[in-house]
Amino acid sequence: MSWSLLRTIIILPGTALVFVPGLIVWATMDPETGLAVAGLSDVDFWIGLAGGLAGLGLALWTVRLFAVQGEGTPAPWDPPQKLVVAGPYRHVRNPMITSVLLMLFGEALIFQSSPIAAWLIVFFVVNGVYFPLSEEKGLERRFGEDYRRYKQNVPRWLPRIKPWTDGENP
Repeated sequence: MSWSLLRTIIILPGTALVFVPGLIVWATMDPETGLAVAGLSDVDFWIGLAGGLAGLGLALWTVRLFAVQGEGTPAPWDPPQKLVVAGPYRHVRNPMITSVLLMLFGEALIFQSSPIAAWLIVFFVVNGVYFPLSEEKGLERRFGEDYRRYKQNVPRWLPRIKPWTDGENP
């Protein structure tokens, strides 16, 4: 694993999934009772674990696609050199954000934390504003008509059931 990719993982998802939730848990933890964590017999624990593991698997898959097919990382300072339209990217344009949302959902359930659930919503809203205003414009500049065609056929957030193929018309 390259230093650039490791730095990306520490800074980007590390902030959203570790540093911010850790700060939230620390700030909201009751000093009398300590940390509230769902137990192994709680349904919340198992649903949270399933969501978190699904998110982790999706994150690893998408980062690998960016490194191998895109020849870059998810980071703005080392972006992919090629447009990645494979795997989960054939269903939805932002599977990395979906992976982070799944992991935050898992954390909120496992730590029984409505403030982490609120952070999940804030994270989604911020990305919901950032992607159309900045990220997508940059992708259009870098990848041109290929990205515009992709954008017309693959939804931003809600995955399409049938995977998109490049030869498909809108």
